[in-house]
This record gives sequence, C-alpha cells and structure tokens, in this order.
Amino acid sequence: QVRLVESGGGLVQAGGSLRLSCAASGSRFIGAMAWYRQAPGNQRELVATITREGNWFYADSVKGRFTISRDNAKNTVDLQMNSLEVEDTADYYCYTRTFGHDYWGQGTQVTVSS
Repeated sequence: QVRLVESGGGLVQAGGSLRLSCAASGSRFIGAMAWYRQAPGNQRELVATITREGNWFYADSVKGRFTISRDNAKNTVDLQMNSLEVEDTADYYCYTRTFGHDYWGQGTQVTVSS
C-alpha cells in the first residue's frame, strides 16, 4: 500500500510562486508520478506527469510556468509553480501508478488572489 502526502499549498497573489511537494511511502519502488488539480465545480484535471526516467508531460495551461521534478532515492515529487494565475486556484493532488495500482494523496489547497 502506497501512501502519498502532499505539502506546500497556500495563498499567494497572482504572479507569485509556490512549490508543492509529495512524499511517497510504503514501497521502495514508485512508478510514474503526477500532479492533478480540481477547482470547485470542475472535474479533476492533469497538471503534469513524470516517469522514473524523468520524462515529463505538462498540460497546455501550465506549460512554461510549472516544473515537475522527482527524487527517486527519496520517493518524492515536487511541482514548482511560477507566474501563478487566479485560474490556478484548486486543490492539488499527488498521484502515482505503482505496480498496476492507482494511489492518490489527500490534496493540498492552492489559492491565487488577484
């Protein structure tokens, strides 16, 4: 059983930056990892993914502003968010697909004020 714990959310003004972190436990091997987000009234959407090899993918809405990174030795994944916009306001969730199973964190709230 893999457990994911996010941290780093908070309130920031538009144009500011935040860094989210996610720590995985329960397995020495963690597969591909990702960040999703869900704004009130919206469906959960993919923000960025990263494989163990470091191959990444970004949603068009965050390209050039967000950077995903991971540390396989520590089983952590981070999301550096720059030039934040009001539209980035959402609950952000860490995700991994490991050994064929999907695991989610509890989420961390990001609020961007104008």
